[in-house]
Amino acid sequence: MSALPVVLVPVGVDDDALDACLAALDAGTPAGTRVWLADDAQAGPRGLAIVERWLARTALQADYTRRPRSIGEAAHLDDMLKACGDVDVLVLSSDAVPCPGWANQLAACAARDPAIATATPWCNAGETAAWPRVGEVMPVPDEPARLARAAATLPPHHPELPAAVDHALFLRGSARRKAGGLDAASYASSYVALIDLSLRMAGLGWRNALCETAFVARRGEGRPLGDDVETLGVRWPTWHARLAQFLMQDPLHALRASLGHAFENAELRTQPDLFGDAGENEHAAGEDAAGEGAA
Repeated sequence: MSALPVVLVPVGVDDDALDACLAALDAGTPAGTRVWLADDAQAGPRGLAIVERWLARTALQADYTRRPRSIGEAAHLDDMLKACGDVDVLVLSSDAVPCPGWANQLAACAARDPAIATATPWCNAGETAAWPRVGEVMPVPDEPARLARAAATLPPHHPELPAAVDHALFLRGSARRKAGGLDAASYASSYVALIDLSLRMAGLGWRNALCETAFVARRGEGRPLGDDVETLGVRWPTWHARLAQFLMQDPLHALRASLGHAFENAELRTQPDLFGDAGENEHAAGEDAAGEGAA
């Protein structure tokens, strides 16, 4: 496969979640993949220390930028996307924990169908893309590598989702440009702004697909800000009913069950715990530094 799209990580305020995200990103993404950590003046002193230490150690081609003052969640992501021009990107929430192979699977999904504008992986807190039960927030999985292997065995049909979900997604640059990009003037949260963008792209004939061969975990669902939900309902009057119908009918039930069977049959291997104590990475880094000083 050719070089993967650049991974965009808007840095959040949760230091523990950021630590877990970066550890999993490093472990589950091919070395040399381009990563942009963009901080809308959110990270505190501990978060900055986590980022600095990670940048010094990662095998990824990573950069970090920080605004002197916050401009808001949706506006910040919009600026990141504009800076990337028309190129395809992978947007990863900083409280998400990608399972091994996630980036390759999302890129492969998009390559199979040029009509795909967004591709969203499974998630334990993924709303319409949730597993094991639709619309429910479940605990972060204990065996991420095993789950990733199970997902990778599913036939890649990439069924339709009502809209993109913000835990992680592939975003096609050409589709974003034709749809006009994020509407940061109308929405405060990137969560709802991405839904609006994906609905506009669908209106232009593009697809919002499930990448059933990838899994990205998360501690909780994305959240709207301010009047985002009301604004979305005014612009898209049928959206809430359509979403409710999807959740009630659960058209992905059989596919979700297939992932469950694949997980049960996947080979159990010993893997590093990417979802353990959030301070584990900092503790290990401290031990390494102590060892270097003793040497």
